[in-house]
Amino acid sequence: MSTRDRPAQPKPGTQPCGPFDHENAGLWARTRRYAVPRWMIEEATERRLAGDWRGACAVAGVDVDIDLAEVARKHGPATAEALEDDLRHFAPDLLRWHLPRREWPGPEQTLIQPGQVIVLRVYDPPRRAAALSIVTPEGWNAQRLTLRFGSVDVGTGPYPKTELDWSAARHTWDARHAHELLARNGGRDRAPFFNPDGTLRAPHELPTEDPGPDDPVGHAEWVTLLHERGQVDEALAAAGIVATADTSGRRGFNPLRALTRSPLAPNRLRSELLRIMRDGGTRNWHIELGRHTRNWALQHAVAVIEQADDGPTGDGVVRLTLRRDSRPGRSLPGKVTSHPLPEVYWRRLPDLDLLRAGRLTPEDLHPLVRSALFPARDAAGGGRPIGPPDPEPPPVVRVRCRGVWHTVSYQDGGLRTHDHSEQERRREQALGAFGGKVAGCFAVRQGWKASTGRLPRAVREQRRELFNRMLHGDTRGVLRMLDLGHDPHARDGEGRTLLHLLYHADHRLLLPRLLEAGLDLEQRDVRGCTPLFQAVDQGPADVVRALVDAGARTDVRVVHPEGGMTLAELIDFRERSDLDFLKDRIAAQGGNA
Repeated sequence: MSTRDRPAQPKPGTQPCGPFDHENAGLWARTRRYAVPRWMIEEATERRLAGDWRGACAVAGVDVDIDLAEVARKHGPATAEALEDDLRHFAPDLLRWHLPRREWPGPEQTLIQPGQVIVLRVYDPPRRAAALSIVTPEGWNAQRLTLRFGSVDVGTGPYPKTELDWSAARHTWDARHAHELLARNGGRDRAPFFNPDGTLRAPHELPTEDPGPDDPVGHAEWVTLLHERGQVDEALAAAGIVATADTSGRRGFNPLRALTRSPLAPNRLRSELLRIMRDGGTRNWHIELGRHTRNWALQHAVAVIEQADDGPTGDGVVRLTLRRDSRPGRSLPGKVTSHPLPEVYWRRLPDLDLLRAGRLTPEDLHPLVRSALFPARDAAGGGRPIGPPDPEPPPVVRVRCRGVWHTVSYQDGGLRTHDHSEQERRREQALGAFGGKVAGCFAVRQGWKASTGRLPRAVREQRRELFNRMLHGDTRGVLRMLDLGHDPHARDGEGRTLLHLLYHADHRLLLPRLLEAGLDLEQRDVRGCTPLFQAVDQGPADVVRALVDAGARTDVRVVHPEGGMTLAELIDFRERSDLDFLKDRIAAQGGNA
């Protein structure tokens, strides 16, 4: 078994979670900590409860493209009234919590999956001319969403958006249905693997055989345990699923191996498919199993749903065909034979796996998720706020120095060594200037300035938190960290400053603050990119204009081992017609950029 397929060992006092290994746990722990900050949940909830659904959307980073008067005129007053009723209970922060995330390796891991149109409700089935939908960002930049009403438009051309039908998953966005999360993940009076109060059940309390459908929670636990042990055939059979492997696509390809490493929740699949069918959904589905594994041999593994019925003429099972398919759902270019079944209907709930792995507590969850999964838990949270943790001041960190423990901390614009005199600091500084090796507190201080070398874990964590909040668009969280004394000059592992990531956040609030702190507009990262170059490559036009107006040079050229490029060449390469103003400015300056 390769290291990429080897399950991780659980923390003491927790349980192994099969496909949910250390890498997956780390990814989803970051998502839950940074993607939907506590202030957003609290303020969006306050506005929603006050009847201000537009204000709730504004707080949660959702742009609203809906005119209720126009809806009434075009679709009738009954549709407009139903839509307005849904919008009054729309919880944009809860929707953001459940959105699909980017999971393959890269610096933008955990950000919202781009280029998707998620249908929340259809008001005129089967026409679908009156649908409430959410549109995710085009790229990896700002994490803003758009709420729309009308016909579902995925666009045309070589890269159309992906349509996901969540109309049978109201628990992900409608506060009135949030409590359904428990039953839809195999729970009844408690969540699988947990007691009603949210404490983890002991191993001896888990089933050792299938308790049957009369005990749905125990049945869900049993199916999950079989899957986690690698007993895929037994898990599928217990869940009422018959799987047939088609190995003709590639020699040596074993699709059952993809199921072993997949976050599929076998106990959920049959009930969710039947629910979709009752709501009038299509029966032509496939599950892209390989999207969630880093094993390249399994990247194109899919499970095609051949049958899912529970009526007088059906046998009450789900029939899957497992195969390798690089273009699932399309037999010929443009001819769609099946649609990807959205993960919201078949995937293990990351929150339960994070809790089992000891990476979260129930108090770290979204309040609606926490109350749904653990209704018997103390609503007050034991005196602490409910939701992801807020930023904290820079910690005082212990460092091994010259055989003893010293302390360092970030204060007043620099990393301070608390146990050394000024004379010692000057001596170590001179030693480093002449190429000597510094150690202990001074090595940490040097590594902080250079963003290289080994740093204490707590020091790395505070820098990582700053950049994670920036990547996820948490402008208020970044400002709060700066107010608490965190270093605005920090650089990440790619040598990027906060200015390089400005397009992820609200530049109107952050840019003046960062310039006041003395950040360099011409600072280059390890690839040679300046903040302006990075914004032209991936950011919106208003961020590019703000950087240019702030004095960023337009005659820069990126030079690195893979080649070089000017700003003008980059604009043409990215086909950025929205940046014609910058090309005109470059041309007016002599066109040497």
